[in-house]
Amino acid sequence: MEFDEQVKNRMKRIEGQVRGLSKMIEEEKECRDIVNQVTAVRNALDRTAALMVGQNLEHCIREQQENGENSEQLIKEAVDLLVKSR
Repeated sequence: MEFDEQVKNRMKRIEGQVRGLSKMIEEEKECRDIVNQVTAVRNALDRTAALMVGQNLEHCIREQQENGENSEQLIKEAVDLLVKSR
């Protein structure tokens, strides 16, 4: 599965956010600020996961159908993954 530049750029941005979060913890910043940053990272990851599923679901369904597999099951699994992450 190949991811586009948008996904790769988002992941780099998230990586930077996590490094910043680690620095905030090391510097013992205010708890409220740290929690806000954790929330921002979590939201960025959720949006990126949704983007990845959206971009690749059609490809995966076609591939599964070619292999004689159930595409409805793949859709259910993708939705379950996204819902479970909440």
